[in-house]
Amino acid sequence: PSFGFLFDIDGVLVRGKTPIPAAKTAFQKLVNSQGQFLVPVVFVTNAGDCLRQKKADQLSHLLGVPISQDQVMMSHSPLRMFKRYHEKCVLVSGQGPLLDIAQDLGFCQPITIETLREKHPLLDVVDHDRRPDVLVTVVLFGEPVRWETNLQLIIDVLLTSGYPGNPYRHENAPHIPVLACNMDLMWVAEAQSPRFGHGTFMVCLENIYKKITGKDLKYEALMGKPSKLTYQYAEYLIRAQAAERQWKQPIQTLYAVGDNLMTDVYDNSWENELASAAAARCRSVLVCTGVYNPHTEVPLDTRESITETVFHGHRDFRFEPGLVEPDHIVPDVDAAVDLVFQLENFAP
Repeated sequence: PSFGFLFDIDGVLVRGKTPIPAAKTAFQKLVNSQGQFLVPVVFVTNAGDCLRQKKADQLSHLLGVPISQDQVMMSHSPLRMFKRYHEKCVLVSGQGPLLDIAQDLGFCQPITIETLREKHPLLDVVDHDRRPDVLVTVVLFGEPVRWETNLQLIIDVLLTSGYPGNPYRHENAPHIPVLACNMDLMWVAEAQSPRFGHGTFMVCLENIYKKITGKDLKYEALMGKPSKLTYQYAEYLIRAQAAERQWKQPIQTLYAVGDNLMTDVYDNSWENELASAAAARCRSVLVCTGVYNPHTEVPLDTRESITETVFHGHRDFRFEPGLVEPDHIVPDVDAAVDLVFQLENFAP
């Protein structure tokens, strides 16, 4: 094969814990009789609440084909490359086994919001043997359960330069680094309407910080779709698969199959900035089984005034109507696989 697939998960393969019927059919076409993939496939999700292996096991069960953790890219996977922070003490926010996730990514001194809350029950400096002297980085893995607690303590850390028991220092500019994974404003599960995502939590954090300080919250890095960093890392995983299978032909085209214009389609102009030129281009294939509604997303006349209610992307991504135009729109993931095989003249 000279092409590979980047599959979104929520809204494309599953809704919540329920598989979308077309997904099993699609994946039977992608593997041979021994269960080996016929083309390189990476699952690119903005979820960040579990380890890659758990997500691979879930997908194997739901899709009926064997999937390895090396085929799974969580929103936080590119953090493996941020080695300059791995030795530092970092505050991690989100859900799931956060310490396990952080340590699996290479962080040696992660501390959770819950631990920070226990160490500073009144946000006084209390002498605990294991309390870190200073927090030097904040990592936002995903939306937490108790938003008010996380928002309060993250603001405390940012406004005290990492010493959350101290008084606020409004002159601390720039604040300590913030790394954020997953900018999805909304995502789709079993409910009929989309649900708040981590992007909504980030909107709250950004606005609280600005309201208190009068300054914009700055991110050291944003990752998860639609950031270029995420697609570059996904392309690296695709190449690794092709090399492992000893496929000699270079992977020239990647097909990103998703359900959300603002994350799966937006900013797929990253192809010219790949770390290597192994993949020449990326094509977006939009399915209609998730967030995307073909009737309400973007005005037909893109020259019309675009309001904030249309652009659900992150604050730091400028809206450009041309970047939310998918290369192909299909009903579901099975139709997406058929279309790509047809475009590539690929006969399994």
